[in-house]
Amino acid sequence: MAAVFEAIFSIRRLAMVTFMPWYAVHTKSRHEYKAHAGLMQKNLTSFLPEMEVWSKRKDRRKKITVPLFPGYLFVEADLDNEIKLSILKTFGVVRILGKKDNTQPLPIPDEKISAIQRIIEKKVEMFSIQYPREGEAARIIDGPFKGIEGTVVKSDPEKELFVISIDLMQRSVAIKLEGFQISKI
Repeated sequence: MAAVFEAIFSIRRLAMVTFMPWYAVHTKSRHEYKAHAGLMQKNLTSFLPEMEVWSKRKDRRKKITVPLFPGYLFVEADLDNEIKLSILKTFGVVRILGKKDNTQPLPIPDEKISAIQRIIEKKVEMFSIQYPREGEAARIIDGPFKGIEGTVVKSDPEKELFVISIDLMQRSVAIKLEGFQISKI
């Protein structure tokens, strides 16, 4: 799939021809794959960027593929009313992104789509960071300190080390936790 999109972008660069613009499509929660399949069935060029992440299960860890932008995908189309309606009627599609005060969708530059494609093609390690940031409240959800709440004073997501200030003890404690053991409150 990545090779197909790279070939499309290479042809565009060589031909210097203006092609149809890309649009961001907002989908229902966890309906990205269904919306993508529905758009492909309608012969529309749809792009759903994905990344590999470690699953957050208690008993095991394995790599799974998830959308890079949860709730969004991209469609290449010359939006006339018929195509716009066809996209909006696709199962799982909520809307085509545009300005708030205007219903006119805004196109996404080809360079941005091409950059996303290159990142995915290069298999650059990506992190979808949902860890609490410094200054945010956090709860330990697994392990011997389960249920303890505090404020993140320092964090290193790569090493999965979080320094949490626990108010009851009136001191900071450094606790090494795996990613699935801590959550935002």
